[in-house]
Amino acid sequence: MTLLIIAYLGGALTIFSPCILPILPFVFARAGQPFMRSTLPMLAGMAATFALVATLAAVGGSWAIHANEYGRLAALLLLAVFGVSLLSPRIASIVTQPVVDFGNRLLNASGRAGSTPTAASSLVLGIATGLLWAPCAGPILGLVLTGAALQGANLETTFLLTAYAAGAATSLAVALLVGGRIFAGMKRSLGVSERIRQVLGAAVLAGVSVIALGLDTGLLARLSYASTASFEQAVLDRLHARQASGAPSEVASNGAVVTAADTSRPFRSDLPVEGRAPSLDGAVEWLNSPPLTNEQLRGKVVLIDFWTYSCINCIRTIPYVRAWADKYRDQGLVVIGVHAPEFAFEKKIDNVKKAIGDFKIGYPVAIDNDYKIWRAFENSYWPAHYLIDAKGQIRYHHFGEGNYPQTEQAIQDLLREAGSEMAASAPVTPDAKGAEASPDLENIRSGETYLGYKRATSFASRETLHADAATSYSVAEPGLNQWGLSGTWTVGAEQATLDQPGGGIAYRFSARDLHLVLGPGPSGKPVRFQVTIDGKAPGANHGADTDADGNGSVTSTRLYQLVRQSADVEARNFEIRFLDPGVEAYAFTFG
Repeated sequence: MTLLIIAYLGGALTIFSPCILPILPFVFARAGQPFMRSTLPMLAGMAATFALVATLAAVGGSWAIHANEYGRLAALLLLAVFGVSLLSPRIASIVTQPVVDFGNRLLNASGRAGSTPTAASSLVLGIATGLLWAPCAGPILGLVLTGAALQGANLETTFLLTAYAAGAATSLAVALLVGGRIFAGMKRSLGVSERIRQVLGAAVLAGVSVIALGLDTGLLARLSYASTASFEQAVLDRLHARQASGAPSEVASNGAVVTAADTSRPFRSDLPVEGRAPSLDGAVEWLNSPPLTNEQLRGKVVLIDFWTYSCINCIRTIPYVRAWADKYRDQGLVVIGVHAPEFAFEKKIDNVKKAIGDFKIGYPVAIDNDYKIWRAFENSYWPAHYLIDAKGQIRYHHFGEGNYPQTEQAIQDLLREAGSEMAASAPVTPDAKGAEASPDLENIRSGETYLGYKRATSFASRETLHADAATSYSVAEPGLNQWGLSGTWTVGAEQATLDQPGGGIAYRFSARDLHLVLGPGPSGKPVRFQVTIDGKAPGANHGADTDADGNGSVTSTRLYQLVRQSADVEARNFEIRFLDPGVEAYAFTFG
């Protein structure tokens, strides 16, 4: 129930996001119409269609991709007819009389005297709108889609997506009710109903044009990137189901320096008890340690770190987790990394072993390939930190990057509560380099972008993306936060694989750092590549895995840092060209 509430609130927040802008003309074209016969069926159709399409997308598969493409084209055509009929029924009848007559009968929205909208016509309009709606994937929608990716699409996924869409429909309904009253007042006082109808028709056609040309993604990226993310994260923090006491536990209770008011009494932290720690059974293998049980850990303070080795957010957290493990080991802290894979290649034990060596991780790591520990903790995030006290109770959690001083203070609190006489000390300040360095949050305007068709968005090649088939692609200059392929590629559910040498990937981004998850393919042979920025060698803007000339090599499947802007952060055209075939490209991330 809590997740349904969170999903509903996340949908309601989309009214404040620029991602809602492309469909507003279609929605507000119904302003002033009867709520039960027009507004409600339209919003219901929109919500149901989005939930269905998003569920199919979570399943993946080329048939779902093609079905969505055809549905999008049909929706654009239907809404274009609707817009023309609003703009001028006379012109519409001259240009395309048969189509417009059908559209007017279907939509009942031409504006002729005496016409009234029907529930069926409004439902059809809502279905068309739902096929075009692509909301920003903020933390809440990301939580739902992550669950679908890990567990597969099911009734729970559909219910959560429906709740999300219902939240968006509710906020739009409120806006429509307010807008309808404004429009009605304008009609009464100014007598300009015909002009209003024509303006709405023009807005609908403009919206159809923007979406058909693919301009909506770039324009919205310029306005804002994930503008409601902070609100959504606040909702998640306040409604997380594990907080039995109802009080937030993400922030440690004490200040940076602990002073005992009464040394005669044992120290007791006021961090809330969130429940008993679940079992750690279910790992397919343990690295750096034999299997650990809750009974063996009783009396210790335990930090559980959910991570996966190609996740940039996890990579930037590792220096702190590693430093805490070293600093507090002798005081009774046990750090356990639970490796829960996002991609199939992260399920390979040898890949994880190599990553552990590369990151210099010495603490125990449980390989949770079947997500049994993940589900036992009811977790939904990479990274996620849970602190367990000496009695085996969860006392603190934090999701995502950041909050490091508060997390370390919580560690100190629980160690002192367990009997440690450690002196208060300043928080750790790791000397992180390369991809492990903290992100430049003020300048990030680009977000995680997947290249596999299962979650691909903002594809800008001239050709349509074809699933599981070798296809020749070409790309000119993508818009901001758009990407495209050039050369012959086979796009699978999780990754794009280069079939012939000389192929490339282009992306226009705006962030200090650009990373790309790459692998050499099943052969394991190194794949040489060359990176350019705005058509030139990167020079001082090269990343940790390239040199100043942009040269590098893919030797294992992992995250590669390809760009780090050394001066002012600006929007740049990134291109990587591979000199050898077989490379697998998974996802872009930024910092």
